[in-house]
Formats: sequence, structure tokens, C-alpha cells
Amino acid sequence: MFKFLKEKLKTWIGKAKQEEKPVKAPKQKKPKKEKPKAKQKKHKEKLKTIEPIQDFNVALQKTEPNIEETIAIQEEIKQLEEPKAKKTSFFDKFKTKLTEEKFEEMFEELRLILLQNNVAFEVVEEIKLYLKEELVGKNLSEIKLEEKLKKAIEKILIEPQNFLIEVKNILKTKKPAVIAFVGINGSGKTTTIAKVTNYLKKNKLSVCLVAADTFRAASIEQLEKHAEKLKVPIIKKDYGSDPASVGFDGINYAKKNNTDVVLIDTAGRMNTKESLMKEMEKIIRVNNPDMKIFVGESITGNDATEQAKAFNDAINLTGIILSKADVDEKGGTAISVSYITKKPIFFLGTGQSYDDLEIFNKKKILGKLGLG
Repeated sequence: MFKFLKEKLKTWIGKAKQEEKPVKAPKQKKPKKEKPKAKQKKHKEKLKTIEPIQDFNVALQKTEPNIEETIAIQEEIKQLEEPKAKKTSFFDKFKTKLTEEKFEEMFEELRLILLQNNVAFEVVEEIKLYLKEELVGKNLSEIKLEEKLKKAIEKILIEPQNFLIEVKNILKTKKPAVIAFVGINGSGKTTTIAKVTNYLKKNKLSVCLVAADTFRAASIEQLEKHAEKLKVPIIKKDYGSDPASVGFDGINYAKKNNTDVVLIDTAGRMNTKESLMKEMEKIIRVNNPDMKIFVGESITGNDATEQAKAFNDAINLTGIILSKADVDEKGGTAISVSYITKKPIFFLGTGQSYDDLEIFNKKKILGKLGLG
């Protein structure tokens, strides 16, 4: 997406410059003018030729036209001596400026590109406001659209604190650190929990998993397989059990066994949205997790953004992890989710193995978007 956008941006300024150039009128040959000094001398000599007064009446009749001629000559001399004001063209002031009208026309192309590539409407409007303020009225030769677009996106994306440092800071005051994972079924939530487990274990922290998704068939078995492979304990109950109570049991187990971190898997049945949100609210109220992480698929674009907003409104998220980022060619979801929720993205899921969890970095993302 953004490789195409980058090329598009390069054509904008050139196009604007061409359209803003005034059409030059063909040069016309001007008649040669006499030099001011020569013309003044000629007029002064003419004044000397006025005849002396012989008869008053005759002289009066004779001099009347000469007086008019004399005044005209003196006025012409005065005009020759005064410096002429330099004429300015309308385009002298505006031909190198980006007008608001031209900006609006050009931004329509950018708007379409952004919307087609999973950037939410609210985010597009925010980018527009920033670019408009930065570019309108500026000299076209000085405008760097690519740089300004990069700054607009940098402003939107929130730079997160290091996830590991956040967890260790929690452990300074209490143990275990409790992290609840929320998201829609099929978003890669359970696999993401396994990746985070692997990440924490590699950093010398002990982990306990909690199978609080007691609604979806095979969800408990799926988490059990990950727990077995990663050699970590799992707390579970039968399907249909109260999810909040499973979380409570998991936290108690961790306290008794001096476990550092509890990771709670939750249900994500969006087809009964109201019931799901009430369930999430209860899990959060009963277990009081230190972090609430939304997991969404990067490739679902605006759907992921709407889901993140719904969960954020219900339980006030701490941060976000986007799965399947390695197959997301459009790239707009990260920008949109971060802006809409005002929450940071901690990780990007980039594959199927446990090590395929990439720490989110704004500069790296901008580079992937072709704006690095």
C-alpha cells in the first residue's frame, strides 16, 4: 500500500507547481523612448523660444496656448524625474504557494488510498487536519509530503513502555502479576497467550495459564496442548463453568506456588456481544487483572478496530497485540487501533512458532509502511 502511496506523494508537488504557474503573455516590442535628460533639455529649449511681450493684448492672445503647453511640458518633466513604481502580478505572491483548494483536491486521492488500506475514517480525518495545518500556504518548493505524512502517523501511534519492564514493575509491589487476554474467537488469542508465555519464560519468569474460555468447544484442550509443550501449569474447569471463578482459582494457585505471572484466556463469542461484554466485566471485577490485553487480527482491518473499541469501552484496555501481522499487506490496522483506543500496541504476531512475537516499534512500522 504505502509503496504506492510514496510514489503518489512524489507526483503531487510537481503537478501543483505546473498548475500554479501563470501563463506568460507574448513579449511585445515597445517603442523607443527618449532618454529623460534629452527630453528635458528639448523642452527647456522650447520654453526659450517664447517671443518677448510687445503689445499686451497681442501677447495675451499669443501666450495663452503657450501657458497651457508650458504646464503640460513641466508636468511631463516631473513625471520623467519621479521613479516609476514596480508593477506586481497576482501570481508573484501566490504562484509558489499551496492553496487550500489545491490541498483539498490532492488529499482526496490520499483519502481513498488510506480508506482502502484499513485506515479508519476518524484516523484519515486526523491525518488531514495535521497535513492541512502543516502544508497550506507553504512554498511548494519547500514542501516534503512524505516527511509530513510520516510525522502525522508518528503522532497517532503510541510508543508503548517495554512489556517486560511493565510486568516486572507490577511484581515489585505484588505477586502474581495477572494479565487477562480478550478478543474475538478466531483472532489468534490462545496462540498469542502461548507466545507471551514463551517470551516470559525466556526472561526467567514463571507462568501459570488459566482456561477461562468455558464456552467455545475445544478451547480448553487447545490451551492444554500449549501448556504441555511449554511445560507450564494450567488451571481449568468443566465447560459451562463460571469463567470468573476459573480465573480466581488460577490466581490462588499462583499465590500458593509462588508463580510470577498468571495469563487468563477468555471467551470471544461476538455473536452474543452483550452477554460477552457482561462476562468480561465480571471477570475483570472478580480477578482485578493488572493488565488487560486485546488480541486482534491485523488483516481484518476496520473489524479489528471496532472490536478493540468495544472491549476498551467495556473494560478499559491496557494495550494491544495484533496477530497475523506478517501477512498484512495493507498496514492500516495498527494505525487505526492505536488511535481509536488511545492504547499502545505491545507486540505483533508474525508467524506460527512460539518465537514469532515481535516487540512493537514505531520506527520499524513506519519503515514497513515505506515511510522510514
